[in-house]
Amino acid sequence: MRIGVPRETEEFERRVALVPDSVVKLIKAGHEVVVERGAGAMAYFPDEQYEKAGARLASGFAATVDGAALVAKVQRPSEAEVAALPEGTAVACLLQPSSAQALVTALNARRVTVLAMELVPRITRAQSMDVLSSQATVAGYKAVLIAAAALPRFLPSLTTAAGSIQPAKAFVIGAGVAGLQAIATARRLGAQVSAFDVRAAAREQVQSLGAKFVATDLVSAGAEDKGGYAKAQSDDEQTRTLAAIARHIPDQDLVITTAQIPGRAAPRLVTAEMVRSMKPGSVIVDLAAETGGNCELTVLGETVMEGDVSIIGARNLPATQPLHASQMYSRNMLTLLQHLDKEGALHVDLDDEITGAMAVAHAGVVRR
Repeated sequence: MRIGVPRETEEFERRVALVPDSVVKLIKAGHEVVVERGAGAMAYFPDEQYEKAGARLASGFAATVDGAALVAKVQRPSEAEVAALPEGTAVACLLQPSSAQALVTALNARRVTVLAMELVPRITRAQSMDVLSSQATVAGYKAVLIAAAALPRFLPSLTTAAGSIQPAKAFVIGAGVAGLQAIATARRLGAQVSAFDVRAAAREQVQSLGAKFVATDLVSAGAEDKGGYAKAQSDDEQTRTLAAIARHIPDQDLVITTAQIPGRAAPRLVTAEMVRSMKPGSVIVDLAAETGGNCELTVLGETVMEGDVSIIGARNLPATQPLHASQMYSRNMLTLLQHLDKEGALHVDLDDEITGAMAVAHAGVVRR
């Protein structure tokens, strides 16, 4: 089958959906790969590497996707790109389905099969396709570096001729993939780390990284859905959670918030009152900013000052580490393409537990 890899055009996006190493594997499997000129440039994969891998280079989006059975993207297509997609093709990308109803309708009108990469089910045989996990790894790592750069103090304990310096205190809210990577990174940089999550499995994971687990009495075996994500809390549970965070946060220098619920707005876990209780010079990095923010004061893409506390509304952090983020995304995409390949052709089986979960539209029918 022919696979098109266009250049990403969304603001701040520097990743590419397939890197040259993945292209080599696809071509060896008998597929044709067409890459738009410059598609990998911002991720440090020049056109020459794609040519060496065996891809055909094309100029412009329309030429890249012409005749493609599947178009591999990072971000969802723009209105102009939708109009240029061949009817009957398939698109695999990060779609954010809950906010893409009009886009899905437009794609479906062209009988485009829409596969949302963030809907890969969390089952064993789909682990290597799990884009949310791979990109959350990047986000958790980068969040700590951003916070460390914004702090007016060192993270590690230091002994100097001018005296000893105590380590900074870092608090991570949400111990999923991003949170665990943030914990590990903050620990490597020498911070004293604590973390909170309502899921029972998170406590052992947090402690295995050498961090202190906060408010163990709030952990619940029923707080996790079958996909491993935290469920929405009841009003009583949320009240108790907010109280626990409010007790812990005033002593922290650095807070990383990562709590998200797929398909819903991010839970509000850090109130304005909590922010005002923090020490001068403290920093909050909100990794849930793109879904509304865990902090009441977060503004997407901006740094807000509340007194002397900085609240950083992180936007698309994986794109700020485009080389490795692209490599990881590309491996996810490659595995998906191998899964959809049946005797050299694209096969969309809605009864398959992976494909069926990802398919937002197919054959003229909007499925979710």
